[in-house]
Amino acid sequence: MKRVGTFQLAGEALGSALVFSHALSFWGGIDVETGEIIDHSHPGLGQNVAGRILVMASGRGSSSSSSVLAEAIRRGTAPAGIILQRPDPILAVGAIVAEFLYDISMPLVVCDISGIVSGDRIAIGVGEDGGAIVSGI
Repeated sequence: MKRVGTFQLAGEALGSALVFSHALSFWGGIDVETGEIIDHSHPGLGQNVAGRILVMASGRGSSSSSSVLAEAIRRGTAPAGIILQRPDPILAVGAIVAEFLYDISMPLVVCDISGIVSGDRIAIGVGEDGGAIVSGI
């Protein structure tokens, strides 16, 4: 599997995919201290996003998700990277703020997510043109 995407925030990451068909809100959906999903209405309840490549169509909900994502990045409990089907300005703000304030980069990619399943080993890289390259490893 290899696909080209666009970055909302450029960077590189490796990890095991955690794929959701339902959008996840970081505000009230993630325990920032552990990375565990705590949203009782989400099918991923109890799973952990820390160090994974989070894959979903889009983020969900509150603008406060950006601050939760930035804090999770600072604490090391955020995903290693996020791949979305559609751009999400709220998640992009969180990732950008974390890079600016803490000098910690977490790539955020928009690309086709079909065929990616939980457990796939995923690499996010930067192509020669600066675009995102998502590949299975």
